[in-house]
Amino acid sequence: MGTIEEKGTNQGKAGLSMSKYEEVAAKLAEIIARNLEKGVYKLPTEAELSRQYKVSRQTIRSALALLHAKGIIVSRQGSGSYATGLSEDNARNTIPILVANHQEYIYPHLLTDIRSSLSEQGYQLQVHDTFNDTTRERALLLSLLSSPPRGIIVEGCKSALPNPNLDLYARLREAGCFLLFLHNYYAALPNTVCIKDDNYYGGCLLAEHLVSLGHTRIAALFKMDDLQGPERYFGAASCLRDLGILLEDSHVGWFTSRHVDALETRQDTRFLTNFIQEQLQDCTAVICYNDEIAYWLMKELAYAGRQVPQEISVVCFDNSYLSDLSRVRITALTHKPHEMGNCAAECMIHKLKGIPVASQEIPWQLIRKESDAPCQT
Repeated sequence: MGTIEEKGTNQGKAGLSMSKYEEVAAKLAEIIARNLEKGVYKLPTEAELSRQYKVSRQTIRSALALLHAKGIIVSRQGSGSYATGLSEDNARNTIPILVANHQEYIYPHLLTDIRSSLSEQGYQLQVHDTFNDTTRERALLLSLLSSPPRGIIVEGCKSALPNPNLDLYARLREAGCFLLFLHNYYAALPNTVCIKDDNYYGGCLLAEHLVSLGHTRIAALFKMDDLQGPERYFGAASCLRDLGILLEDSHVGWFTSRHVDALETRQDTRFLTNFIQEQLQDCTAVICYNDEIAYWLMKELAYAGRQVPQEISVVCFDNSYLSDLSRVRITALTHKPHEMGNCAAECMIHKLKGIPVASQEIPWQLIRKESDAPCQT
């Protein structure tokens, strides 16, 4: 583990009257901030600092106590002092997060987990809604560029499509801002760190489950303009191919963010009705993009006179309250409680402390309920 090194003593700022320990503390704070970017977060011992700054051990202890009181360092008994990653400027300890819409059903618990984990380490979360709109995203990024934060958590807008705002993300990086992507990322943005679902594996898991129940005529309904949709489709299609079953194009339905907005604001289910009529006619099972889509699809299936699971099995990604609110509880993939939010917060905190971080994919677990059954035909 690296240590902070600096030759000479701090002479203080012209015109300011500072005690010796305050001068040392100010100099150490500057050095800590610079060295965190290099992955150096452990301070030298008191003896080393005393020799380096040519002051007494008591002066060093007072300087460290001041930094500790400001939250800049933390002491670990028997190990030494470490940078917390916090800045003296409290405004710099606020982490913006860009999400589609914090009021949507998947976000309250996720944001609570991230906010709680960050708060425990002295950071604050500031939520911004993009509404999955790149124009709105651009306005938010321009606002953040006026005073670049140390880090931003980003859920990309229409992440399966080319994004016109990569120039602003590049400028934020140049300003020293760490970009942590959540759920998806922009493939054209290099060196991206992302905390996301293992969507390929999830698609495989649902496909294998349906085949184990004897289903071979399987349909799927995925979102096409966010990266999660193509990834989930690819996992399901690849798994079925390897099992000798084709996920035929004629049985795959695609929808967009615009369809979801119409569904949530006006309960416009026409795209689901069309899917039932055009892609689902001779299928015995369907894989849904998430439990919101599965919930509404099952309503439309009831209107169409199709019984779940007697005539058609329904499985999906995500396991929110909607999967239990349905008349027939929906078999769904889920994560361990709090796993996604805590993982994202921990990644951001580590980066701000100078600890190396890497992308992570959160594994899925299958929770079987009542919406699937062995194939009867």
